[in-house]
Amino acid sequence: MFKGFLPDAIDFLWGIRLNNRRDWFLEHKDIYQNALYAPMKALGDDLFARFSDEPGLGLHVSRIYKDARYSHGLPYKDSLWLSIRLDTDYWAQHPCLYFDLHPDFYGYGLAIVYPGSAVMQAFRDRISARPDEFLKLTAEAERATGFTLGGEHYSRPKPCADPRLAPYFGLKSLYCLTEKPVGPELYEPELAQTVGDSLRALLPLFHDWNNFAG
Repeated sequence: MFKGFLPDAIDFLWGIRLNNRRDWFLEHKDIYQNALYAPMKALGDDLFARFSDEPGLGLHVSRIYKDARYSHGLPYKDSLWLSIRLDTDYWAQHPCLYFDLHPDFYGYGLAIVYPGSAVMQAFRDRISARPDEFLKLTAEAERATGFTLGGEHYSRPKPCADPRLAPYFGLKSLYCLTEKPVGPELYEPELAQTVGDSLRALLPLFHDWNNFAG
């Protein structure tokens, strides 16, 4: 059961950002495991329990260790995250419900992390074919969470026949999320309820995105 992160978790994340070395990490490994990783795992378990009625979903909790292929000489990440998503060959092109924690902020919501041009073209095709359904789902998700559907934008606008869809045609990534500065709510068990309510409210949008992604 999630009881809140320990304040040492944020100190550790700042520390690893400034001291991204194996010797520093090993000296502080107990803090990582007890103040950061164990609470993140507990938060993931609590959140995932709210999706027990959804077949095919899995829980994934990141580790601090970087993939050597993408480490750029730095062995550790300075953030930790969890995601609830379908198990796929290339997960980053599929939607995931997530929570992540950084030294200076945390965030949660729905995102396709690296959609690629083919996925975004499939998104534009889908919303063009079903504009009313898309707009209704989006409005309901935004109203329930207070988040806004958005993403990074292409430098050149994409032609769009329906002016209602024009704001979405320029997106080259896709998310509906919130990001907040580090605050005392991170150290309280009620965080699981707050995050879980938002992720459940995003579930219809999550299912819709799975129809075109990947």
